[in-house]
Amino acid sequence: MMKYSFFPGCSMGSTAKCYRLSLEYVCRQIGMDLYEIDGWNCCGATSAHVMNEVMGLALPALSLAKAEKNFPHLDIATGCAACYSRLKTAAHHCKNDAGVRYQVEKTIGMPYEAKREVLNFMDIFGTEEAMTAMQEKIRRPLKGLKVACYYGCLNVRPAAITGAPDRENPMTMENIISLSGADCIDWSFKTECCGGAHQNDATTETRPLVDVIIRNAVANGAQCIVTACPLCNMNLEMRQKEYERIFGTPRIPVFAFTELIAIAMGAHWNEIALDAHYTDASKIIAEAIRAGKEADVK
Repeated sequence: MMKYSFFPGCSMGSTAKCYRLSLEYVCRQIGMDLYEIDGWNCCGATSAHVMNEVMGLALPALSLAKAEKNFPHLDIATGCAACYSRLKTAAHHCKNDAGVRYQVEKTIGMPYEAKREVLNFMDIFGTEEAMTAMQEKIRRPLKGLKVACYYGCLNVRPAAITGAPDRENPMTMENIISLSGADCIDWSFKTECCGGAHQNDATTETRPLVDVIIRNAVANGAQCIVTACPLCNMNLEMRQKEYERIFGTPRIPVFAFTELIAIAMGAHWNEIALDAHYTDASKIIAEAIRAGKEADVK
């Protein structure tokens, strides 16, 4: 059963428009149903969780409690690594500490039993059922496209919360992207930190983090980077002109991982807002599609 309650998070309607449109496109193609949590609220990923521990858990728990009430038999899916971290952390503490759960329930004014799992979309699309369904829908493989899969920090850490089997060299995204026909490179920075929200308030310290990530991807032959987090995507892509001016950082397109799957399934450019990207990728995508067609003819 591919049905999930869905926590979109704050960026899915703005800076992560391409991610959401491509995510929804893939879900439609494979028959996956997402039920957006009615009245969801910000997860508090920026500062709330460090300012007040209970409030930091209560903010995400409120959305989880609403999901539990309205969709009691469905696990919760989110596409943002920061949202995933906060939701997963709240669920973990409320499930394993009755005292914490009592304080959280008192704060949000409703019961929350933490019975359902919190999942990111790599967890979901990486299942055998979803992988098989996606493979059947590939119409125009992206032959020979060299991709660097970037996980960032919070999809795999901390292990006690995420339960990720490999925090240094995860391979779920590579397995998913390989369905598109693209080739995933082997590189060293797939789980390095991009600076997160501190790109806005500690630029001197965090800008170099992005520079080395992009340089390593390019040095290992990547033509584009794919992410599973709107904030990571924004940090890697939006300021590339600035990185180029300050550090001489090479320019490279950055996608949400669902965009490449959607393109390989046959999504039209405007269906998933690919023209909203800051770095044009039309040439490399066109070349990969053409290579895929030539390979089919042969």
